[in-house]
Amino acid sequence: MNLFYNTRQDDEPLDAPQAILRGLAPNKGLYTLKQMPKINPESVSGLGFIDLSKKILSSYLAGFSTEIIERCVDEAYSNRFDSTDIAPAVEVGNRVVVELFHGPTAAFKDIALSILPRLMSEAAKLTDLDKNIVILTATSGDTGSSAMKGFCNVPGIRCLAFFPDKGISPIQRAQMTTMEGDNILSCAIKGNFDDAQSGVKQIFSEIPEEFLTKNNLILSSANSINFGRLAPQIVYYYSSYLQMVRERKIKMGDKVNYVVPTGNFGDILAGFLAKLSGLPIGRLICASNSNNVLFDFFQTGTYDRNRKFNVTISPSMDILISSNLERLLFWAADCNSDSVRKYLDDLQNLGKFSLKEEELVKIRSTFSAEWVSENQTYKTIAQVFRGHGYLMDPHTAVAWKAGELYQRHTADNSPMVVLSTASPFKFPSSVLKSFDRTAILPDSAQAQVMMLQSVTGKKAPLCIGSLFGKQVRFQDLVKPDEMMAYVMDKEKTL
Repeated sequence: MNLFYNTRQDDEPLDAPQAILRGLAPNKGLYTLKQMPKINPESVSGLGFIDLSKKILSSYLAGFSTEIIERCVDEAYSNRFDSTDIAPAVEVGNRVVVELFHGPTAAFKDIALSILPRLMSEAAKLTDLDKNIVILTATSGDTGSSAMKGFCNVPGIRCLAFFPDKGISPIQRAQMTTMEGDNILSCAIKGNFDDAQSGVKQIFSEIPEEFLTKNNLILSSANSINFGRLAPQIVYYYSSYLQMVRERKIKMGDKVNYVVPTGNFGDILAGFLAKLSGLPIGRLICASNSNNVLFDFFQTGTYDRNRKFNVTISPSMDILISSNLERLLFWAADCNSDSVRKYLDDLQNLGKFSLKEEELVKIRSTFSAEWVSENQTYKTIAQVFRGHGYLMDPHTAVAWKAGELYQRHTADNSPMVVLSTASPFKFPSSVLKSFDRTAILPDSAQAQVMMLQSVTGKKAPLCIGSLFGKQVRFQDLVKPDEMMAYVMDKEKTL
C-alpha cells in the first residue's frame, strides 16, 4: 500500500484517508508519497476523463476502495461541468490549450475541489471520525470560491476561506462574498496571499487543543497543501496527452512539454507526479509573472522571498512562498525530511535557502522556468485573440508567453501544451485593457463583462453572469494576526 510521509519529520506514515483528513502535519509539513504508482498511458488510452479519474485516483489514494473512488468521481463530475470532456484540450495555433475552466466557478481549482469534499466525507467514515471538520483555506483568488462551492452544505463539514482584501478581481471577490450555504464563510485579510497562507498554517500548528476538544473539531485544508487536492489534478495531464494521441497530433510515447502558470506550485507538481507515474512528459515549464521567485530559484538554486511583492493582473500567481515546492524538495533530497526541515526553517527565519548542487541538477532534469511582465501579458491576450480568435485570461496568457520564451531560449520544438487557469470573464477589466490600454471602462464588473462579450463575441459562463444582483453575505476584514481569534469566534456560527 502506498503510504503518505511527513516532509519535515520521519514519523509514522498515514494512509490516504488519514492524510486527506489532516491536510497539514502538526509541524506544518506536507504529506506525500515516496514512490508514485506506475500508470502506463497505453493501458488507459481508451478511457475518458471520468473513467481515467477513477483509475488514477484508485492508484494514488490507497485506503479508499475502488467502489468509494468510483462513487466520488461520478458525483463530482456528473452534470456539474459545462463540457462533457471536463477538461477538453483544444488546438490553438501550433499549441494545445487544456481548458480547465468549465466547472461551477470557472477556474481550474474546480477539477479537484469538486471531488475533495466527497473524499473527505468518505475518509471521515473510514476512520470512524466523530468530529466536525473545519476546512480552512487561503486563496489568491480562485481556491476560495471553488472550495466554498465544493463544500457547500456537505454534512459535518464547515468551510472558511481567507482572501487578500486587495489584488483579487471583483468577480473573484463576488463569488466568495455572495455564495449561499449555511456552512461556508469567507473573510478578507489586510495583507497578501502569503500572509493568508502563513496565517492558516499558524492556526493549524498553534490552535489550542482544548478548543478543538471542547468543540469536537478537527481542522483540515482545501489548499493544495492537502494531497487530496493534488491527486485529481494529475488526471488532466493524462487526459490531454491521450486526447492528442487519439487526434493524431502525437504518437504514443512521444514526449510533450507542459507550460504551467504557477503560484503555489500545486498545478505543476501534479504534472511532475504524472511524469513519475509514466506519462511521457519532456519538460515542465514553470511560468511566473513579475513575482518571479520560482524563476530565480530554478536559475540559481536559491529560493529568496526577500523581495518586493507585486500586485499584478494575474493575482493567483501573486505568491512569494510556494508551498508545494516543499514536496519537490522532499523528492530532490531523496526523501530526507531533515534536509527539507532545514530548508523550510531557513526560509522562515532568514527568508531564503539554497539547494545542494546535486539536488538542483536533479530538479533541472525536468523543470525549466520563464517569467513574463505585465506588458507582455497584456500583449499576449490581444495577440492570441487577434491571431487565433482565442480568448484567454491573464494567467493563461502568462503561460502562453512563457512557452514562447522557452522555445526562443532553447530551440526545443517539442509539442507544447498550455494549461489554462480560469475563464477570461473572471478578469474582464484586464482582458479589455489588453485590447486598448487607454480605454475608459465602466466601473461595475457586470458592465465590464457585458462589454467584453460585445467586443469579442464570446459568451460569459453562466456562473459569472448569474453573480450580479446577488446579496453580499460576507464583509469581514481582519489583520493576519487576528485570523486565529476569528476562526475560534466564527466556528460557533457556521
